[in-house]
Amino acid sequence: MYTVKVRSHFSSAHNLKGYKGKCEELHGHNWRVEVAVCAEKLDATGMVVDFKLLKEKLGEVMTELDHKHLNELEAFKKMNPTSENIAYYVYQKLCRKSRALDIKEVTVWETDTSSATYSKA
Repeated sequence: MYTVKVRSHFSSAHNLKGYKGKCEELHGHNWRVEVAVCAEKLDATGMVVDFKLLKEKLGEVMTELDHKHLNELEAFKKMNPTSENIAYYVYQKLCRKSRALDIKEVTVWETDTSSATYSKA
C-alpha cells in the first residue's frame, strides 16, 4: 500500500459549546491539516496522486474555513467545532470533491502538540 500526504493550514476562531473551561469562550487557532491518500497501485506516471491536484482540493476546503468563526458555518451550527469534528468535516469535503481518491485520513492540529485524526473505517 502506498500513502502520500500533503499539509495545509488555516486560521479561524471557534468556541466549544457545552465545554466547561476557557475553550467555551471565543478564541482562535492557526490550524494545520494533513491529508493522507493511499493506493494499492501507482498510476502510469508512478504516482498515487499528483501532489498539485491534492493540494488544490485541500486548498479549496481550507478557503471555506480560513478567517471564519467556525461556529457560524452551517456545518458547525449543530456539530461542535472540535478538532475531531473539523477533521471529519475536511475528510467528508475532500471525499466529495475527489471521489477518485482514496482518502485514508485527515489530521488536524490546533497547536503544535495537540491533534485529532479522522480516518475511514
